[in-house]
Amino acid sequence: MGIHLQQSLEDAVVVDGHGIHSGKPARMFLRPSAPNTGIRFRRIDLPGRPEIPARIEHVTRTMLATTLGNKDAEVYTVEHVLSALFGMGINNAIVELDGPEVPIFDGSAGPFVKLIRNVGTCMQPAEKHVWVVNRPVRVEDGDKWIEIEPARTFSIDFTIEFADSVIGTQRLVYEHSPRRYELEISHARTFALAAEIETMRANGFALGGDFDNAVVVGDDGVLNTDGLRYPDEFVRHKILDLIGDVGMIGGPVVGAIRAHKSGHTLNRNFVKELIRSGIAQKAPMSDVGRRLRDTSTQHIQVISA
Repeated sequence: MGIHLQQSLEDAVVVDGHGIHSGKPARMFLRPSAPNTGIRFRRIDLPGRPEIPARIEHVTRTMLATTLGNKDAEVYTVEHVLSALFGMGINNAIVELDGPEVPIFDGSAGPFVKLIRNVGTCMQPAEKHVWVVNRPVRVEDGDKWIEIEPARTFSIDFTIEFADSVIGTQRLVYEHSPRRYELEISHARTFALAAEIETMRANGFALGGDFDNAVVVGDDGVLNTDGLRYPDEFVRHKILDLIGDVGMIGGPVVGAIRAHKSGHTLNRNFVKELIRSGIAQKAPMSDVGRRLRDTSTQHIQVISA
């Protein structure tokens, strides 16, 4: 059946933009890839055109963005394009870049989803594999935590808490499907507090940030003239980031996630723990039902990050 088959892009597409942190021009090609090759980044501006698999073991930094690297190259701000690819059910693709940063576009995953829609997708002659959770686990870092338990689908229950009164506390329960991802999550933009922007820039971040690619929050409200796309756009963007980060386990996850104040660093530590502990195991899509029948009913295990 089609739902059990891997999926890639129908054709290649190229777009131009700039990096939100570097501020530098960035050209990106999205290309199809063969079955069982996963999502890979390729630096076409470097000798040998080195590749970096979108896998958690290649995450090198998580300050304000997720960065992938190996001994030959580095690519940063990968989470939005990965969120779009994983969210839309793409298993195999190559993201080519002529520099170190993925284009930011409007600060959401929406433009990447539009590219995927425009170029089209295709089923491939290989069965899809997913990561099945066999028992509950929680990873904590102070008052931040993220947990997962066995389930037949992929869902995220996310809560954020900001001292800033404009953002405050927001919670959203999201049940995943490509269509719901496109409508409910993909258009949520990254955000920043206006009071923190100068410090970020002094430390080499947000050099390409502006009102066209981020929601900027001032003391009395959102400073963007067009306002918010959703009343709870902030927590929706956190879910967007989490989908991109969790997908770096190596493919789709089957399980129910709950997260409280999690960010890129805790997301990374959570995925690493799923792999290290064997709590999530790779299985053919057709075998998910049997795997879930065999899952343990143990109480949740708590791990300190």
